[in-house]
Amino acid sequence: MSTFLYYLTPQTGHLFPLVPTWQELIRRGHRVAVRCQPEHVEMLAGLGVHAAPISPRIVAREQDDWRARSPLGAMRRSMRTFLDRAVLEVDDLRAAIAAESPDAVVVDAICWGAGSLAETTGLPWAWAAVFPVAIESADLPPRGLGLTAGSGPFYALRDAAVRAATAVFWRPTLAELNTLRVSLGAAPVRSMTELWTRRAPMTAIYMAEPLEYPRTDWPPTVRLVGPGVWSPPSATPAWLDQLDRLGRPLILVSCSTERQRDDALARIALRALASLDVSVVVTTGAAEPDLGPIPDNARVERFVPHGPLIQRAACVVCPGGMGTVHAALAAGVPVVTVPFGRDQPEVARRVESAGVGVRLPASRLGPARLRAAVSHAMTLRGRAAEVGRALQAAGGPAVAADATEHLVTAVHPAT
Repeated sequence: MSTFLYYLTPQTGHLFPLVPTWQELIRRGHRVAVRCQPEHVEMLAGLGVHAAPISPRIVAREQDDWRARSPLGAMRRSMRTFLDRAVLEVDDLRAAIAAESPDAVVVDAICWGAGSLAETTGLPWAWAAVFPVAIESADLPPRGLGLTAGSGPFYALRDAAVRAATAVFWRPTLAELNTLRVSLGAAPVRSMTELWTRRAPMTAIYMAEPLEYPRTDWPPTVRLVGPGVWSPPSATPAWLDQLDRLGRPLILVSCSTERQRDDALARIALRALASLDVSVVVTTGAAEPDLGPIPDNARVERFVPHGPLIQRAACVVCPGGMGTVHAALAAGVPVVTVPFGRDQPEVARRVESAGVGVRLPASRLGPARLRAAVSHAMTLRGRAAEVGRALQAAGGPAVAADATEHLVTAVHPAT
């Protein structure tokens, strides 16, 4: 039996996709210890996970990119959040290692301080990414903006210009991160691609083709393990049974569980879908929208476990969180993505490229366009089911558990 210590950022969307991997490792006889946001500790304990909260100082340093007035400003605020947390993660992970005596450590890919410390411990360790990691590829345009791939002079000039601008943007972030790394005894890195692909024995990315782009130059340390889809077990709400009896297609509109500027999605969706012969369920999550009158065909909840809703849905409308998109496709449900920031432009472009839904930029969000997007997306159910089957065939928790076990067996092979 091995002990695997997972160290996570305080975001629900980064925790739920890992739960099936932890359950598989526990089923195989291993001990799984997790450091995460405090509100999920009790739930994880009920699943057999040895969970404890990360430092309250890390939780208190909330991501505030929603305050920005531009995409560039939002990116700068996000980088500032990750750097501020990175300094706090070092002692927090050090204490967790002392308490758990793990055989291997797995670090959330945006916990840069924890990963830098893990690199210096001598323990087997890995990154875990449940989002499209901005690993550069000669086959693709620069990551982060949701750009389409293409060949020819225009795309070559565009990509060169974006790469130059990206290098300027990352320079101060890398300089500050490298100051921390050197203080810990880790070598400086020249890019985030180097951080994520050359400093750990493995980077487990919870994605797979055809939703992830095919490329010929994945670094050998990268493992595409497929999506992890999980939501807390819960009883089916009585009102959902009532919607079933109406016999109308169900449209789930889901705002982010982390604060963003996506309040407009809930408000406009209610207006856009009021005239359609559908049932609409809106989960507002962390958003605080002023919704006004609720149409007769709609119901608004703050949080509802998405499992029962997605199983009944004809379409899911969301900002493009990877967990929600994977859950929808696993159920064969097409998606309308309205990206507001973070990794959402990349996810939205993948949804469009894979033919499993519609990408509607937030700058173009309006009732008529959203209504048309939902109507079109509902015609893509066959393709969504096809891609969902391909994603499930990638292996998910079993493949992720195999890769995680290999961290230990590669160092201590069976005799």
